[in-house]
Amino acid sequence: MKRALHSQRCKGALVLLGLSGVCVAIVCFRYEPLPVSVLAQSRPEYVDSSLCTRCHADIAASYQQTGMGRSFHRVSGGDQMGDFTAHNALYNKASDRYYSMLERDGKFFEQRSQVGFEGQQSNRMEKRIDYVVGSGNHARTYLHLTDEGKLIELPVSWYGELGGSWRMSPGYDRSDQEDFRRPIVAECMFCHNAYPSRSGQGGTREDAEIFGDRIPEGIDCQRCHGPGSLHIKVAATQGANLEAIRNAIVNPGRLTRERQMDVCAQCHLETTSTPLPHSMLKIGRTPFSYRPGEPLTDYRLSFDHNAGMGYDDRMEVAQQAYRLRKSACFLKSQLTCIACHDPHQELTGDDATRHYVEVCIGCHSKAHASGLPAVHPDAVRATDQKPNCLTCHMWGRRTDDAVHVVMTDHYIQRYKPDRNFLAPIQEIAVPYRGEVVPYDPGSLAKIPHGDLYLALAQVEHGSNLAAGIAQLQQSIEDDKPDDPEFYFALGAAYSKSGQYDKAVPWYEEALRHRAEYPQALRALAATLAAQGDLPSAAAAGERATVVLPNDTAVLTNLGDVYLRQGNLDKAKAVLQRALVINPDLPDATVYMGLALVRERNLVGAEASFRSAINLQPDFATAHNDLASVLAAKAHYSEAQFHLQKAVEANPADAGIRHNYGMFLVRLGSPDRALVELREAVRLEPANVSFHLDLGDLLVKTGMGLQAELEFRAAIALDDENGAAHLKLGNLLLQDGQAAPAAKQFELATRSSDSGVRQAALNALRR
Repeated sequence: MKRALHSQRCKGALVLLGLSGVCVAIVCFRYEPLPVSVLAQSRPEYVDSSLCTRCHADIAASYQQTGMGRSFHRVSGGDQMGDFTAHNALYNKASDRYYSMLERDGKFFEQRSQVGFEGQQSNRMEKRIDYVVGSGNHARTYLHLTDEGKLIELPVSWYGELGGSWRMSPGYDRSDQEDFRRPIVAECMFCHNAYPSRSGQGGTREDAEIFGDRIPEGIDCQRCHGPGSLHIKVAATQGANLEAIRNAIVNPGRLTRERQMDVCAQCHLETTSTPLPHSMLKIGRTPFSYRPGEPLTDYRLSFDHNAGMGYDDRMEVAQQAYRLRKSACFLKSQLTCIACHDPHQELTGDDATRHYVEVCIGCHSKAHASGLPAVHPDAVRATDQKPNCLTCHMWGRRTDDAVHVVMTDHYIQRYKPDRNFLAPIQEIAVPYRGEVVPYDPGSLAKIPHGDLYLALAQVEHGSNLAAGIAQLQQSIEDDKPDDPEFYFALGAAYSKSGQYDKAVPWYEEALRHRAEYPQALRALAATLAAQGDLPSAAAAGERATVVLPNDTAVLTNLGDVYLRQGNLDKAKAVLQRALVINPDLPDATVYMGLALVRERNLVGAEASFRSAINLQPDFATAHNDLASVLAAKAHYSEAQFHLQKAVEANPADAGIRHNYGMFLVRLGSPDRALVELREAVRLEPANVSFHLDLGDLLVKTGMGLQAELEFRAAIALDDENGAAHLKLGNLLLQDGQAAPAAKQFELATRSSDSGVRQAALNALRR
């Protein structure tokens, strides 16, 4: 997702499970008793968390009422999920889309539509809501489960602020939002739910998006206590004592301060949710491989913005540990999350306020001794409606990444800045551009390839791309790592910078280190295609499909390559494979439409392009291609409508601006055509055809001097372009410049185009 709504992340600190009431023998489990010495050598595995309730029923019951316990669940008829009947409509101005939240026959849906040609409803689509992310304390985001077993985030969320309302999910209040196409990947699920049953799979991007039908519901005990199989087996073993049972599972309260904080920080130490990256898994670790009690830095490395770049005062949803660690209270004490939070029980309202104030007074009994506001024993009777420690030092604040959510700022500050922290703010994602620094400056010096990880952080999201490429390449040459991930990352960095010729060798080097490395196979095929090396791209794509037979990105890219090679049968076959796996693929649908155009099947092509637009309403290419089909069928008004939509969706696409300009010439609108053709030339000044077409229109509109400049610009780009010389010769001849015109005609006679050659010879004979 960019990600599922961060405000649904587990609230507060993580679980500290008391074991004082544990059963010594659990006959109902029916495990074969084994000696404790043997069990202690076993690697514990994750189990069905419902087994925990057999000995910890009271704790499990109270925990299920917390935000973490209610973090993720399947939709059921009795859910209080939001208003699906009265105030259930939303218009998003940024993307010009209307949304309705509907309930039918006990099922819930999100529906999207637009106002199309001649005011008719268009691009109507709806997806069933299958899962809910979030307890509802702050918000709920909704997910759809596809036939593939993928989870797709839906674009509208329910926010609890001010009694509740529908608003766009974080990252969706923009013109190019992902609508019904944002997949929930393993990184999203990691903090929003218990580990899924597929957690042992390393796998590809596609694997990381497939969860199947057996999805846990809610963050469970084991996210903080670690896998429970050994604990259960020891408890069921004859002769096991209480200490042995306790030692068979992690109790965060018995860990060191650092390891205890790591348990919380696995989900609450996100330095930012916007591209940076905030963290990277260490090579060899998979998304669901962290186990409580191990150093978090053994699992992943965290990174941050450089100080003084304008990001220091951002507060985001998953930053509780990140903000707390800035505080003097944390730096000058042994404070941890569970000093304030009992994760088994969620306090609310006045009860919560009194509890937190009491914790503050435990260390600050003499605070404000010299003046108001005085802190004294009666302060523990404070309410959430009266000034107290929290309102002055840990106030509620609107989060910068989920702008419809207000949360407690865990950066405990001595003085509250003079600003309104609850004022509405706009969702503005400004990409960070600058050096990416380690969150823990000393962490990289303690691990192998620390310099490589730091260089990788510079290029992972393009934050410091140019410097990062040089840094990463130098580190690779110095360290010569065996892991293909580093070589792949350098290739990806070159691809991001548009240097495809430099990217290809590094992808190939990654594949030399691991022949079936999925990311490199996929990227190599796509980069060769972008480079224009179609034979090599086809070979690489075919190789990738052997390893990744169901990867729709690989299949779509290969279909495009076949199409560009003119192999329509192969193109259609591979694109159809992709669309059978996932029919909601806009790119594959457009490529199928282009194949049908080449077969002169305009009816089928039109249907494909309309389908692609329905899947992605801001798909500029699909609007452009549909306009071409409509123009061929003489449906000019609707063609113009879609060309305008194409320009609105991607005004920086020179090809679309040129196509629209030529269409306007055809319609007899030269003034508007000039605007589009000039913009096409500005966007792509090295395109000879654009200069020639603009020059032709300038000639027709009586602007000969400007036309001459365009023809000469085309010749400067391609001195052997006979058409450019012919056009310039005709223009000069009309202006009475016979000798310069003759020179241009002579150059035009060398053209490889027989028509241009003949026209030039005819001009010389006149």
